[in-house]
Amino acid sequence: MKRSVRNRLRGFTLIELMIVVAIIGILAVLAIYGVSRYLKSAKTAEAGNNVGHLSRNAAEAYTREKMLGAYVAPGGSVTGSQSLCATAGAKVPAAVPAAAKYVSGPSDWTAGDTTTGWACLKFDILGPQYYQYSYSAAVSTGFTAGAYGDLDGNATTSSFLLSGAVVSGTVILAPKALETNPDE
Repeated sequence: MKRSVRNRLRGFTLIELMIVVAIIGILAVLAIYGVSRYLKSAKTAEAGNNVGHLSRNAAEAYTREKMLGAYVAPGGSVTGSQSLCATAGAKVPAAVPAAAKYVSGPSDWTAGDTTTGWACLKFDILGPQYYQYSYSAAVSTGFTAGAYGDLDGNATTSSFLLSGAVVSGTVILAPKALETNPDE
């Protein structure tokens, strides 16, 4: 009888408690690493999605018919022309955000007209962004859409570039963006 009372009152030993604390510590380290990787990949997804969207808008702009706004006499005809939007003059934002979000506004994306820049591409981001976006084109041959960022603020820039080329009157997009330092 004395033996069973003694076993019921017995607590955990110091070794058992230390093992539990060590296991909890290891699990915490793994969880912190996993969460930080998840956050980086979520931020990186912004660049991939927006560069893809920008490239699809450039391809769509190429297929839009661009005609002269001049009067055509009855019985006359006008041919449409296809061309890529000309290079966007300014990157948005002007500098690569370093470990910070940039909140762009509508005025950031109004540069250009029906044949040039962001207005021609009908592209904008009206909300927080981690990356700087650019678009450059050789109007008859191809274009490159880019996103540049510095997610951890260490002055190492990551870049995502997606190109497209005009081949036999059709815009062909690269199957995947070229990524340089994607986790930076």
